[in-house]
Amino acid sequence: MKKYILIALVLMNAVAFAQKGAKIEFKDKDNTIDYGTVNKEDDNGVRIFEFTNTGDEPLIITNVQSSCGCTVPSKPTEPIAPGKTGKIEVKYNMHTGPIRKTITVESNAVNVEEGRVAIKIKGEVIEKPIVNLLEKKTNSPMMQ
Repeated sequence: MKKYILIALVLMNAVAFAQKGAKIEFKDKDNTIDYGTVNKEDDNGVRIFEFTNTGDEPLIITNVQSSCGCTVPSKPTEPIAPGKTGKIEVKYNMHTGPIRKTITVESNAVNVEEGRVAIKIKGEVIEKPIVNLLEKKTNSPMMQ
């Protein structure tokens, strides 16, 4: 009899802790996209964060906000159905130097604290070196 009571309690706890609702899971490791080292002139700065609603209710992205004005995110306008994927587009303005930006995604997801999750971009933007074909080369084998 005690065994059945224990089993019943375990099952009730499992049901109580099972989260019902929308859940957001990002595709990228650690919710981060690494631009790597990119040339300012060759890259438009746009990256896409893909996510899946792994919950059992529609996922609604209510707000997407960047930590600075140099990064402009855009959010889906329609709810994401359970099992479906969505995208958040992020455009970095490609200032020369290191990239370390955080974008906060606010939603009705129950698997993240207060429905908020941070996604990040990182990398480095460089400028292409200007090659002057008329400039004399100093490390030519003939000069030695």
